[in-house]
Amino acid sequence: MAAAEEASRPFAGLSDVSISEDIPVEGDISVPVGSSRRDDEFSTLDEPVKETILRDLRAVGNKFIHVLYPKRSSALLRDWDLWGPLLLCVTLALLLQGGAADSDDQGGPQFAEVFVIIWFGSIIITLNSKLLGGTISFFQSLCVLGYCIMPLTVAMAVCRIVLVGGSGTVSFAVRLVVVTASFGWSTFASTAFLADSQPPNRKALVVYPVFLFYFVIGWMILTFSPSQ
Repeated sequence: MAAAEEASRPFAGLSDVSISEDIPVEGDISVPVGSSRRDDEFSTLDEPVKETILRDLRAVGNKFIHVLYPKRSSALLRDWDLWGPLLLCVTLALLLQGGAADSDDQGGPQFAEVFVIIWFGSIIITLNSKLLGGTISFFQSLCVLGYCIMPLTVAMAVCRIVLVGGSGTVSFAVRLVVVTASFGWSTFASTAFLADSQPPNRKALVVYPVFLFYFVIGWMILTFSPSQ
């Protein structure tokens, strides 16, 4: 009993301790009311299908605008998607159909060949960027390279219109100017978006495959001639 009383002596005075009402209690333990409302705003589970489609179309259109006015921005990298690249790839492949080189004896590019060249080339460039120490993800790189095909796709449409009037020297000169400008536009836009994600001492090794990729596509557009 004596040992128990001695052990309880250090805690004997705790019963007399009281907290004064004049001492303010610091800290905030209240739960913010707007947190659940904020989560509801970003929730798309109950969103109508029409709103979802329109929102995705607006996002694709904004990325097209960024390609039209290329500058160092993370817009294409932050909210990446593959809808725009797929649309541009299919459109370009369809425009390259029906050429004189599509005959069996010349072995020109068919729809599947153009499709494979664009996507396989994009994958090779992305792997090269990753192996060189790039911080960009795989699908972000595909998104940028795919969206930056837009100037070349527009150039292909212009070339088809020019070829309606004939395929003489003037027509070739106009197509050369259009394809060269679109090639430079695509290369500059893609390198502007990918610049900050590459090591400073290896940017040339990353830019060269991009240059070659768009050059091949530009050459296919320039050498296209409609079948008779």
